[in-house]
Amino acid sequence: MTIAADYQPIARTSATHEIALWRLYALRGVYFLVAALMGSQIWPLVFHHRPWELMHGVAVAMLAAVTALALLGLRYPLKMLPLLFVETAWKSIWLLSVALPIWRSGQPFDADTAETVKACLMGVIFPLVIPWRYVFAHYVMQPGDRWR
Repeated sequence: MTIAADYQPIARTSATHEIALWRLYALRGVYFLVAALMGSQIWPLVFHHRPWELMHGVAVAMLAAVTALALLGLRYPLKMLPLLFVETAWKSIWLLSVALPIWRSGQPFDADTAETVKACLMGVIFPLVIPWRYVFAHYVMQPGDRWR
């Protein structure tokens, strides 16, 4: 069987119609902010940098990928929701596992940590624009893809 034989075009469903138009624009706005604001900081680092430590290079490359994928969210705001899930998850994990213990110990944040805290707290907008009923209906209640 060829790939073409396996391909079934997907008819446009009413999935986008179950989401209010204002929410689709809000999602597009968030994707645009991620691509523009974070991208304007990350992409110059990608093209013009000194040698990095391994994990710093990994972090910059991953953030560059997020900003590039956010551009797809402008066209497909619902299909790119997993990108917002990843952004929400890593920022929450970092705040809880790195920033919170420093803050609770009473130590002041150094400049880099304070900047990262600020950037992560900006992610508070993600859960506000994510259409959670849609997420529940399409990611939790629908059966998963077949294994064989």
